[in-house]
Amino acid sequence: MKGLKIIVVLLLITVCNIQAQQITLSLDRVIDIAADSSLESFRSKNVYMSGYWEFRSYRAERLPSLTMDITPARYYRDIVQRYDSENDIDVYRPQQSYFASGGFAVKQNFDLLGGSFFANSDLSYLRNFGTINQNQYSSIPIRVGYSQDLLGYNRFKWERRIEPLKYEMAKKELLFNLEKINEQATSNFFALAMAQAEYDLAKKNVSSTDTLYQMGQQRHKIASISQADLLTLKLDAVNARNTLQNADIALKRAMFALASFLNLDQHTQIRLLLPNRPSQMNISAEKALALARENNPQFLELRKQILEAEQSVDRTKKESLFNASINASLGFNQMAYSFHDVYRNPMRQDVFSVSVSIPLLDWGVRKGRYNMAKNNLNVIQISSQQTELTIEEDVIMTVSDFNIQQDMIVSAEEALDLAVMAYTETRQRFIIGSADINSLTLSLNRQQEAQRNYITALQNYWLSYFKIRRLTLFDFAAGLSLSSSFDFSHGL
Repeated sequence: MKGLKIIVVLLLITVCNIQAQQITLSLDRVIDIAADSSLESFRSKNVYMSGYWEFRSYRAERLPSLTMDITPARYYRDIVQRYDSENDIDVYRPQQSYFASGGFAVKQNFDLLGGSFFANSDLSYLRNFGTINQNQYSSIPIRVGYSQDLLGYNRFKWERRIEPLKYEMAKKELLFNLEKINEQATSNFFALAMAQAEYDLAKKNVSSTDTLYQMGQQRHKIASISQADLLTLKLDAVNARNTLQNADIALKRAMFALASFLNLDQHTQIRLLLPNRPSQMNISAEKALALARENNPQFLELRKQILEAEQSVDRTKKESLFNASINASLGFNQMAYSFHDVYRNPMRQDVFSVSVSIPLLDWGVRKGRYNMAKNNLNVIQISSQQTELTIEEDVIMTVSDFNIQQDMIVSAEEALDLAVMAYTETRQRFIIGSADINSLTLSLNRQQEAQRNYITALQNYWLSYFKIRRLTLFDFAAGLSLSSSFDFSHGL
């Protein structure tokens, strides 16, 4: 029984320690944790890795491929239909044979023309059972060749234009999403900062209103203030306690939201440090627009859509015409009844073929596909122009907001300092009886409003800054491209 009590006490101590765990975070630290540990960060990084391996696969297809094909054993025992030339009739004959083969093949795609070079070597063995038991060997010591469509669609040419663009887009989408995470982290940071400031102010207000109410009771006894003023002070004290309870609820909600976003333990008590006034930074709309056109993955997506539409037009156009292809190879082969002779005195093997496919009657199916592809290209081009204008407008307005927010922070900080001094002065005047209750309440409300405005100005500034970074993928504070920094850190 005594041991059980000790275990319960230890568990309670552990729970209290967990619940009492507290960390202090700055805005920079919150952003670092979000980029490293948030669930959205994990998702974005895995999406990028999918695009990375897709690009690696494309690059691998441009290299020579080596394949080994082996048929270790293939055994037949059945009755087949054969022609008897002596009697000029078809007859059924039993057949029993064993076959094995193996070989190597090398293939290299030729992107410029859309064809493929190949080289292969092969050895096969055939054993017939029955009336005549016979071994046969067949070899192709070496054979090299080339095949391609002469007028057909060149898939390799379009892949060379589209696949690198897709990888570049995947990389910049990762950076785009990480900057979006920065925005969300900033939004959650200042939501908690606002709730924290409201809670701290509410605590001070409870203490202040209680003190003022006690002072009011003393002054009412000597008829220094009226009954109505005393009731107003008591109402202020009650309202202050109610406001503190509501502020405590809002603080817990905001803290849980930030902890969840950062993938922290839900019992973590977070205390935030507001960032200082940022240094003056001038960003021109022209520079931001140029960087957005160069780096923004939305622009890359538009280019990819146009390229894919042009690819479809090219494919359907060439499919609507006749097609011709060639296949040429040069090599050696030999057949023998023993393995020792199968590679002796090989015979030359030459193959050259030209095939032509001409559509004669398809009731306009190919022409219809080609026209659909052209119309789709026109639609995508028009939509791309509209989307580009929307993105450019967003960049210009965000830069304008950012430049304005820098001045608003200075103004909000000055207003907060004045509001704090005004409230302190009014409170002192009220204590000595030279200010009424209405002046004190008005001064307190102005201080609270100034506090909210200052935090809001900081929030709007940082949200605008990270949005500009997201739209341009450029760190204006360091003067570095986020894409170049990513390539350097990953050795690309």
